[in-house]
Amino acid sequence: MDTTPDPAIDHTSPERLVERLLTEHPDADPAAVRIVRAPGRVNIIGEHTDYNDGFVLPAAIDLEIRIALVADDGDVADLTLAATGERTPIPVRPVEVIGAPTGAWTDYVAGTALELARGGLPVHGFRGVLASSLPEGAGLSSSAALELASAWALSPAGGPAVSPMDVARLAQRAENGYVGVRCGLMDQFASACGVDGAAVLLDCRSGASRVVPLPEDLVVVVTHSGVPRTLGSSAYNDRRADCERAAAIIGRHEPAVRALRDVDAAMLARWADELDGAALLRARHVVEEDARVLRVEQALAAGDLAAVGELFAASHASLRDLFEVSVPELDLLVALAASVPGVVATRMTGAGFGGCTVSLVRPDAVDALRAVVEGEYRARTGREPRLWPVRAVVGAGELPLP
Repeated sequence: MDTTPDPAIDHTSPERLVERLLTEHPDADPAAVRIVRAPGRVNIIGEHTDYNDGFVLPAAIDLEIRIALVADDGDVADLTLAATGERTPIPVRPVEVIGAPTGAWTDYVAGTALELARGGLPVHGFRGVLASSLPEGAGLSSSAALELASAWALSPAGGPAVSPMDVARLAQRAENGYVGVRCGLMDQFASACGVDGAAVLLDCRSGASRVVPLPEDLVVVVTHSGVPRTLGSSAYNDRRADCERAAAIIGRHEPAVRALRDVDAAMLARWADELDGAALLRARHVVEEDARVLRVEQALAAGDLAAVGELFAASHASLRDLFEVSVPELDLLVALAASVPGVVATRMTGAGFGGCTVSLVRPDAVDALRAVVEGEYRARTGREPRLWPVRAVVGAGELPLP
């Protein structure tokens, strides 16, 4: 799905969305129009820990997917992409007509409809226009945002009649089982359960979460490397398999181990000789990254920004050297950002294999960071980077009509 926004056109404005919907469907009742939204996310820290039952610290951000729609009694979601004009009918009920995944962006909508129905929740067809301010392939969870926006669009006004966490789990099942990406819960959780002005620390085993306010005197800056990322690639599923293999081997000796969440550094050292090279590297990253998440929470609460910077740097090095999901462009972006006075912390964010970095930046240093990214990074890589100062926002829901 090419929903990457044209910066000269704000397709996501409620006024433009409603206008476009009524142009595409002139017989639609303006009084019946709804607009639903779901944000992307940036992960402050905690990569590849979610599917290992560990800890993550994401924030929903003000780059998001919006759908203006009119519900109907049909069995199809008739969606037009605002950026391209592509119009696609997607079967969404009954379950028997949804069919097998096709490998297209429509799978996220169809899979969500399937899981809503399996959960005993009502599903209706609709006619809609979808717009996005989320760059595709940037690692900011455009897929989770599409799932959450779809869940709200396919449901009666007011959204699915379950908790935001339940909607997140439903969307995760759609991505795991229908789309075929074995992601953890973090992306869907962040899009469903975001908090204004804060990150949210999630215990991916218990589902417990707590709000972690972000410093008001720092700006969260997301920088796209210009290297597109494809989550469906086998490399992501391979990393998960490495982690599961490590946990299974250690678990034969340590019965309490169900996932790498249960492994500490001493335990890993005891059984390191039984792990193959890849499994050992992945396990080291996850064990250390889980600890870093909790330490960043403590450092933010204490206002210890130097510690936050050190923990970000350690996370990036681990993702580069142990989990092997960074790329040279991400490494360069991190190095360049770290050289800019006023950049407090910086690292790659997301699953890797391309995508974005996240930096915590003093407000008066944002322009300097932008200049380095748009100047030196572009000159050294030939890539077209993009930089967004973002704000933490609430999770998925409905927008008031204009």
